[in-house]
Amino acid sequence: MANEFTFSISTTRFDEDYAPSENSRITTNFANLARGEHRQQNLRNALTMIERRFNSLAHWDNPTQDRYGVELEIVSVELEFTAGDEDKEFPLLEVLDITIVDRKTGVRHQGIVGNNFSSYVRDYDFSVLLPAVTEAAGKFTLPDEFGVLHGKLFQHFLASDAYRERFTTSPVICISVSTSKEYQRTANHHPILGVEYQQNDYSLTDEYFGKMGLSVRYFMPPGSVAPLAFYFQGDLLNDYSNLQLAGTISTMETFQKIYRPEIYNANAVAAHVYRPTLDQQNFSSTQIAYDRVERSQLASAQGKFTQEHFITPHQDVLDRWAAGYAAEADADYATAVA
Repeated sequence: MANEFTFSISTTRFDEDYAPSENSRITTNFANLARGEHRQQNLRNALTMIERRFNSLAHWDNPTQDRYGVELEIVSVELEFTAGDEDKEFPLLEVLDITIVDRKTGVRHQGIVGNNFSSYVRDYDFSVLLPAVTEAAGKFTLPDEFGVLHGKLFQHFLASDAYRERFTTSPVICISVSTSKEYQRTANHHPILGVEYQQNDYSLTDEYFGKMGLSVRYFMPPGSVAPLAFYFQGDLLNDYSNLQLAGTISTMETFQKIYRPEIYNANAVAAHVYRPTLDQQNFSSTQIAYDRVERSQLASAQGKFTQEHFITPHQDVLDRWAAGYAAEADADYATAVA
């Protein structure tokens, strides 16, 4: 049953000449930067910030702080399936992939895929389904099986030939910590990830990513002012090289400084007990144009698009696939432990 859903991958170079294609998700954060009068300057400034941050983290044997270049590609994933005896496609998700270029040796290092994760089905879950169920109940209410389909699709993609043929490591998704939770600094420290924070109450996003098979840890890297949330499989601290981790941090911290300067470009470092907020004014602007209101509106629009073109017309196919995928996964697990 799971084999009825397959995937195809296409890539687009993300540089100062990048322009979103007609098929690109318009809520993707990097696409937001690539529109408007100052689009090229936006992109140039963001890429410069990423590279400078990377060199500050990869400081060993790098006295002039310019040894490394960072190249980014947008990875677009299409879901392919059959419905009503017709072949169908639907844009599932987009992420960024990183390549680190050592200008001293000429070696190109593969970074970690997963940065700037965005998903049509996630837009539907959070911007259409959750508000509708909450409104009907008259109070905040999680829909039944919230995030389950999205989680199974994501895990099926990671197990697919399309993913395994292109990527040799599991993805890491790095995003902002939740403004609804409190984080406690610990004594644990990593040379690249920095100081670890913990919290005892997972956010809705933490739980949603958990259904994608991802664990979460929170670290504030050296030179940062707030912790980031890292979602991963396996062992975050040991499965990746320092250069790979530096690539993810430099990329995602730069985007968070643009998206959420109140937290990640604040003028004060996060305290031992930290609750992030978008209400405080003690922060610096990156001078890179980004429209948070527009992005929220577009997320709702694309969630409705997903409902109209994917969820509603193919509900029976999706339900059968999800049930079959669960049974198949249970059988695989039983075989593994037997």
